Amino acid sequence: MSGRTIDTLAVGDAAERSRAVRQEDVEGFLALVGDSNPIHSDPAALAGTRFEGPIAPGMLTAALISGVIGSDLPGPGALYASQELRFLRPVRVGDVITARVEVMEVLPERNRVRLRTTCRNQSGEEVLSGEAWVLPPRRR
Repeated sequence: MSGRTIDTLAVGDAAERSRAVRQEDVEGFLALVGDSNPIHSDPAALAGTRFEGPIAPGMLTAALISGVIGSDLPGPGALYASQELRFLRPVRVGDVITARVEVMEVLPERNRVRLRTTCRNQSGEEVLSGEAWVLPPRRR
């Protein structure tokens, strides 16, 4: 299976996926990357802060964008060139996050696509925004 090639992509094309953030997702991600920051796991450490409880790692949320790029748009065979991220709101266990990518620019001569990347929570609030440059697969 291969994804969409540069000649099949157009400005405005978009794809998205939604996923509930589970406690086991957070714990597995923290173990994988070796993150021991108590902001992700210790409610007592956050007492009196603006977060008022543990938050999911921002990079876990960002990884949901990778799933859309690698599976949907451009899809299998796509390679990341770069990703810019802005973390706007905390994500917590139980939040349902919708990761979305939208084609902003297509550069056929360089086989590059610029994507708007966003994540929204179940209330429609943007929790992450950014832009990515991606190399779509060269052939089907």
